[in-house]
Amino acid sequence: MGHLYALDFDGVICNTCEETAISALKAAKLRWPSLFDGVDSNTEDWIVGQMITVRPVVETGYETLLLVRLFLETRVPSIRKSSVAEGLTVEDILESWLKLKPIIMEEWSENREELIELFGKVRDEWLESDFAGWMGANRLYPGTADALRFASSKVYIVTTKQGRFADALLRELAGVTIPPERLYGLGTGPKVEVLKKLQKMPEHQGLILHFVEDRLATLKNVIKEPELDNWNLYLVNWGFNTQKEREEAAANPRIQLLELSDFSTKLK
Repeated sequence: MGHLYALDFDGVICNTCEETAISALKAAKLRWPSLFDGVDSNTEDWIVGQMITVRPVVETGYETLLLVRLFLETRVPSIRKSSVAEGLTVEDILESWLKLKPIIMEEWSENREELIELFGKVRDEWLESDFAGWMGANRLYPGTADALRFASSKVYIVTTKQGRFADALLRELAGVTIPPERLYGLGTGPKVEVLKKLQKMPEHQGLILHFVEDRLATLKNVIKEPELDNWNLYLVNWGFNTQKEREEAAANPRIQLLELSDFSTKLK
């Protein structure tokens, strides 16, 4: 029997932490220019550092703009408009981001689609004006390029990243071209729906199904769907997750913890 692997991108194949944080800062300065008046480079560097720390909570890129502003409001009380910013810690965000996000979206009267569009535009402009700089802010996890290049399994990318950026990184950093029909990016639907679609395809009947993620919350969403019971689920221990999440995953009989050294072996 053959194997099908559906792979997340950020945190599984590529460490995009630095690029995401810098792009988020650039986009936030365009979205809320008045808030950044007088903000010095030290504060900006501090925000980028904080963003890297809380990266495990981010499901979709636009959320990083919200986090940039939230950190700025915790740092500069005079511009504070959020009821949750005062005394907010990194630990609070790691524990409660799903509750905090709708609160600040409402308090700041923000629009999800506009933030997504702006974030993509900023990345496009950075990629176009400084290709080497944009690429250099991303790096593949060791061994993932070879794993993709020499995989005998059928491989799909299933990510909340906009597909054109995942495609550019795979081509440039990994030397791998994933056919468009095998790359499901932002806008192609929730991951659980993509997995349902993949398992129903006639050409996939009889294949052993595997889904590799770095977000525990995403795997838990899959587990809630009885229709997806045939998927083997993996949480990587090198991506954007916390020790607490890895321990919770290890205690869940549906989820296997995956070591980076085993990744190539899995894709065969």
